[in-house]
Order: sequence, then structure tokens, then C-alpha cells
Amino acid sequence: MLPTLVTAALAIVGTLLGSIVSGRFQERAAERSVRVSHGETIRRDRLEAVTALACAASDHRTAMWMRGDAILNGADTERIEALRGESHMTRSAVTRPLVALRVLIEDQTVRAAADRMITLTYAIRDAYATTEDLTAAREAAKEAHDDFVNIAARYLSPDFSTAIPEQEPTR
Repeated sequence: MLPTLVTAALAIVGTLLGSIVSGRFQERAAERSVRVSHGETIRRDRLEAVTALACAASDHRTAMWMRGDAILNGADTERIEALRGESHMTRSAVTRPLVALRVLIEDQTVRAAADRMITLTYAIRDAYATTEDLTAAREAAKEAHDDFVNIAARYLSPDFSTAIPEQEPTR
């Protein structure tokens, strides 16, 4: 009878240990799944912040170009004021994605590229002296925009060692 009891006790202990090990494996799998899901959510939010900032900066660059061009071509006051109002709206639209980028992305290279893009886009306002100055400021802002997009793409790439090929300049 003793051998039967020992065998039964070992079977019970084995079953309990199997349940514990199995439960631990399931717990780890669930934790991994949550981490992956969280990582994908953060990556999506970062991509959205980068995209929104690049679009807002591009819209502001276009508005500033149109405003400067109107001033240099002697447009009437009403037209210049309308373009001024539009450029104020597009500049305001830069704030939200810039804040989101700063909250979501700590990488100093991405932040520096974003700051350079914004600074050069805002600098178009100081280039209303001649058409050449305005064009040069716009081109510098476009180049900074493209640099920002390429740097952010490398940062967001699942494989950071992957080189991003140079792209044609945007607008």
C-alpha cells in the first residue's frame, strides 16, 4: 500500500509542478505580448508626431513663401493681410506636433533635426528683402525638412542599421 501512496503523491506533485510551470510560461507569453503591443503603439504615435510636424512645417513654409512673394511683388494690403493671417494659422499648427515629438522622442538627433527645420522655416519671415533671399531661405527650409524626414525615418526604422537612401527634395 505504501508504494501506491508514494506513487500517487508523486503523481500529484508532478501535476502541480506541471501546472505551475505551464502557468508561468503563459504569464511570460502574456507579458511579452503586452510589451510588443505597447512598443507598436509608441512607434505608431512617434510616426504620427513626425508626420504631423513635417506636414505642418511644410504648410507654414508654403504660407511664408506666398506672403513674402506677395510683399515683394507689391500686392495690395488686403491680400498681404490675408496671407499674414494664414501664415499665423500655419505657424500655430506647428506647435502641437512639435510638442508631441518632444514628449514621444528623446533622441537628440531627431530633436535637433526638428529644431533646425522649424528654425529655418520661421527664418523665411526675415528673408523678405529680395526674391533671391526669399528663394534661398525657402530652399534652406526645404533641405532641413528633407533632412528631418530622413533622420526620423532612420530613428523609426525597425532595424536602426538600415541606411535610408537619399530622396528627392519635397515641395
